[in-house]
Amino acid sequence: MSSTALDSAFFKDIFGTDEMRHIFQEQNQLQKWLDVEAALARVEARLGIIPQEAADIIVHHCRAEEMSIEAIKKGMDVTRHPIVPVIRELQRHCPGDAGEYIHYGATTQDIMDSGVVLQLKEAFQVLLRDMGKLEEVLMALAERHRDTVMAGRTHGQQALPVTFGYKVAVWVAEVRRHIERLQQCRTRLLVGQFSGGAGSLASLGDRAWEVHHLLMEELGLGVPDITWHTSRDNIAELVAILGMIAGSLAKMGHEVVLLQKTEVAEVEELFGPGQVGSSTMPQKRNPARSEQLVALARVARGLVGIAMEGIQNEHERDSGSLHAEWHFIPEACITSAGAINISIEVMTNLRVRPENMIRNLYVSQGLVMSEAVMLGLARVMGRMSAHDVVYHAAMKAFEEGRSLKEVLLETQEVTEHMSESEIDRLLDPTNYLGIAPRFVDKVLEAGPRVREKETKDA
Repeated sequence: MSSTALDSAFFKDIFGTDEMRHIFQEQNQLQKWLDVEAALARVEARLGIIPQEAADIIVHHCRAEEMSIEAIKKGMDVTRHPIVPVIRELQRHCPGDAGEYIHYGATTQDIMDSGVVLQLKEAFQVLLRDMGKLEEVLMALAERHRDTVMAGRTHGQQALPVTFGYKVAVWVAEVRRHIERLQQCRTRLLVGQFSGGAGSLASLGDRAWEVHHLLMEELGLGVPDITWHTSRDNIAELVAILGMIAGSLAKMGHEVVLLQKTEVAEVEELFGPGQVGSSTMPQKRNPARSEQLVALARVARGLVGIAMEGIQNEHERDSGSLHAEWHFIPEACITSAGAINISIEVMTNLRVRPENMIRNLYVSQGLVMSEAVMLGLARVMGRMSAHDVVYHAAMKAFEEGRSLKEVLLETQEVTEHMSESEIDRLLDPTNYLGIAPRFVDKVLEAGPRVREKETKDA
């Protein structure tokens, strides 16, 4: 039985994916700890620090499926310690005195930190792969609607014409920056930990440097310049980036919610057969998945503050922040994976309604084009004077519920400089898109940030 939405039989597919949950479930976590212990035994045997025979036995039994999760849990309850029961359970499977050489020269945090980095190595591969998918889906949407004219809005009000492809291209650029942040963070974060009790690795004497470097090579992780037992800034950076990603996806989701309002109806989420929007109002077609993005972002952003608190630590070891990591690292990765996958689903199946976009552009009866008219007049009377003339005409049109063109044709300062056909040209939204379509082209030309090889190497 689950107790949180992350693992709930009802809600887990909203709050994450099975793939990311698997990376952080107990069996894989235990296997990563055992992978570190096995790698340590191999390296120390190669250097003659422990007997080769003992190392072979240890490595052979470092398999999570051999271990009793129940026995380890009982051991944790008694010892109040996370790794000693694992060592004892592993030792129980190793015949002779081979078990005496487990964990030689290491400290608990070495195993747990390197273990979680191995989990994060898998998580990065998933995150980068799926962010790359999202980028490509958005690129296709931006290209398809490069020239689909719609109202650009500022402060919730119609401002100037743009294109829907332009709006989506802004999202593409944002997603790309997050991909770059993940790639840069990956280099800093995917380094192992092996520093001994207080970070000096005194337990291995003059062999410490060799073991330290060879162990990281064996694990396929970067070599840290110095211990990071109490330096959790890279962990905090990852969680902050995931919070930013979730925030950007929530922004996209909220935009879908706004544009799907009944009175706007410019886009619509896929509404599948049998889907229900309300238990009491049969007509409802709610943007449920987009709303879920907003909820997930609130969860993900809430974890950022906890991660930041973990940067402050005492002396050479401080478990207060470490214990919190057991909670927020998996949750940040799982919820982010969920948000990315929901975004891919929403944007892949998004129904765009160009006819409603055009309809809404004309709701204001030309007011959305007042800047174009003002700048047209500015060529003959100066910008500030033109602004005053068009401002008064626009306010009159709004207050009287009339079209801007009608009021402009009654305004002498306008008609003495402009013909009706010139006013019509200036009031045409398709003539005032600026370089919005060219911006789309520039974003598309940059190409996807994630290639297949990069995700395999993550």
